[in-house]
Amino acid sequence: MRKPAPKPGPQGGAGAKLLFAMTGKASAAKAAEGDGPVFAYIASLPQPQRSIAERVDALAARTLPDLQRAVKWGMAYYGVGGGWCFASGAFVGHLKLMFIRGTEMKPEPPVAPIRMGKATRGVELVSVDDLDEYRVASWMKQAAANPFVGGKKR
Repeated sequence: MRKPAPKPGPQGGAGAKLLFAMTGKASAAKAAEGDGPVFAYIASLPQPQRSIAERVDALAARTLPDLQRAVKWGMAYYGVGGGWCFASGAFVGHLKLMFIRGTEMKPEPPVAPIRMGKATRGVELVSVDDLDEYRVASWMKQAAANPFVGGKKR
């Protein structure tokens, strides 16, 4: 039995085309370091994910001195001191904010993202009203205290 076609939502009506990231697959955004690629990625998102991503990015900039940005694996990545702390990626109906070492945080973020690593935890934000800036800033600071520096275990 075929599923009925989704009804048009706030992303722009029946003719709106969802980005790859919005279908649950990796975004077509190219991997690149720096503020520009992240700002372009965020600008490419449909609403309400764009507004949520803009708020998360602004909160990160206010919370973490010497913030580093990059687009990796079709998502915006944020880090400090040469290591990565968290990522945000847009999916159908929400923005997922994922902390790479989320199991080490207090309190631990509630969502265990699929295929993101055993220690990754995060939150799924459906609207800007879902963003608890105080709690998320606390998680950002905790993540920045122990950023993940990539590489395989030896």
